[in-house]
Amino acid sequence: MTAAWSFEFLLNRPGVAWMGQNTTHLEPPPEVLDALLRSTRAHEFQLYAPALGFEELRELIVEDLGLPGMAAWITDGAVGGLHHICTALAGDITRLITTDPGWPWPGRFAGLENVPVSTVEVYGAGHGCRMTAGQLANTIEAGSLIYLIDPLNPLGSRYERDELAAIAELARETGSLIVHDCTYRHFADGHTLAAELYPEGTLTTYSFSKWLGLAGLRLGAVVAAPSLLSRLTAVPSNPLGANIQAQRAAIAGLKVKGPWLDRLRATNRHNQEIVCRAVDDSGLGSVVVRPSHGNFLAVDIGAGSRTSEEICRALLDQDIFIRPGTYQSPRFGERFVKISTSVPTEWAERFAAAWSGLPAPTGTGR
Repeated sequence: MTAAWSFEFLLNRPGVAWMGQNTTHLEPPPEVLDALLRSTRAHEFQLYAPALGFEELRELIVEDLGLPGMAAWITDGAVGGLHHICTALAGDITRLITTDPGWPWPGRFAGLENVPVSTVEVYGAGHGCRMTAGQLANTIEAGSLIYLIDPLNPLGSRYERDELAAIAELARETGSLIVHDCTYRHFADGHTLAAELYPEGTLTTYSFSKWLGLAGLRLGAVVAAPSLLSRLTAVPSNPLGANIQAQRAAIAGLKVKGPWLDRLRATNRHNQEIVCRAVDDSGLGSVVVRPSHGNFLAVDIGAGSRTSEEICRALLDQDIFIRPGTYQSPRFGERFVKISTSVPTEWAERFAAAWSGLPAPTGTGR
């Protein structure tokens, strides 16, 4: 098992369809490749970057989000910013509130600083696969940090504006902060930013791993009101700055964002249709959130006799890497798998053929 889920193992396995990391594997815009090559030829890798990131990139990110008056700090991937938020603000945080399913690392980061962590269960139709203000009201206390993934990795649900407004009001009333993890925002329809509703208390995290496919270059950002962001940047987690080559590529990507996103989103939608059709026709499981607002789909396999990890192993035997729900849900993880869809359509078709060949469920097995 250890070798099967090792990324190094997978990197050394030619021909694998990478459909388990939610990263983009399409051919990138030529402008992005040119920026990387120019930076490399100029030996910029021998230099430290500005501690907060290039000013042009920071301005482009704020413009992309449509949050005038906010400030951006460039981080080593969005996760680098999340780690710093959870540790640098730990002394002022009474509790971190997250979801199950969700992304486990912020809770672990906060736990390093002995901050209590509360988890709100959101799996299933009862809550629309997202945290409600009512659930939050039962958990929140003064000075909490609310970790809100939107669209929600791993399910693909997103919050409506009125739902965010109710959550923001609770945060304001209790003097709590919101971390709005918008990693998948570029794939979503009708997305709202919490910072529009609660600008003084929202930290928005931003990633280049998903929509632009710069996962291995490790580049992201935290965006917030200048007074709030200064609580993080007074002592940044990396005072020597994020990857210069990645920043050059990100600047180039943001400048050609329109046509690139049109192609990326169209491919993602088409691949999701292929995956959904394969699941529907197979009799094995059902798509949890449809349409998904991310570049992934969660498939519930709870009625079957095989666990999520068993199904993932069976597909990996056919050189298709998807992720078991156990990575992102202690409570529900055996019931679903997650499939990334911002990939070459050939990979989606390979997945569909392999999924269709899996045995149909024989019983609950539970």
